[in-house]
Amino acid sequence: MRVLVVEDERDLNRILVKTLAAEGYSADACFDGVEALEYLSGAQYDAVILDVMMPRMDGMELLRRMRAHGDDTPVILLTAKDSVPDRVRGLDTGADDYLVKPFSFDELLARIRVLTRKRTGAATNVFTAADLTVDTAAHTVTRGGKPISLSSKEFALLEYLIRNKGTVLSRERIENNLWNYDYSGGSNVVDVYISYLRRKIDSGFERKLIQTVWGVGWVLREEP
Repeated sequence: MRVLVVEDERDLNRILVKTLAAEGYSADACFDGVEALEYLSGAQYDAVILDVMMPRMDGMELLRRMRAHGDDTPVILLTAKDSVPDRVRGLDTGADDYLVKPFSFDELLARIRVLTRKRTGAATNVFTAADLTVDTAAHTVTRGGKPISLSSKEFALLEYLIRNKGTVLSRERIENNLWNYDYSGGSNVVDVYISYLRRKIDSGFERKLIQTVWGVGWVLREEP
């Protein structure tokens, strides 16, 4: 899942991006609202972590512009202000959630999971396909009851596939959701990670869940 971090405190911005990456998210970083508008115009995000007090364009103005243009990407506001009027203003402007600095990174990650569940209509962090189970909160994967160890990027790819179970996903769509603007790898990176996943998820099982749709992309499907 792809997250945009908009925070002018560079140390906090760096820590947020590092924390998200460790959890398997693809995270882009920018430092003011004007820069954020450019990012939002060029990519689709699953969530935005947005600081309120920033130079050039503050978080409230960015949020107002997003909603005015029909951008319904979930937004979590970060602010040092803890007054009720400030929280009400943020929520009325279109924020989905609100965290006051300093905050727990574990709580932030949990709130991101809640927002993405709401957006996808999922009621749980646990996704299944046949005998495959993926717990996105605990970061665990089992197939046929057997634990499977994945790297953070492998897990992110599997999570994206199983959240979109039955939907054929193109290479471009996967790249846009799992890799950020800083990525400079080869054009076959998705093919490589699909191959890694197949060895871990499908190898040794008669039913192959990760299927290729030639000329289109890949799909995680329970049926043969």
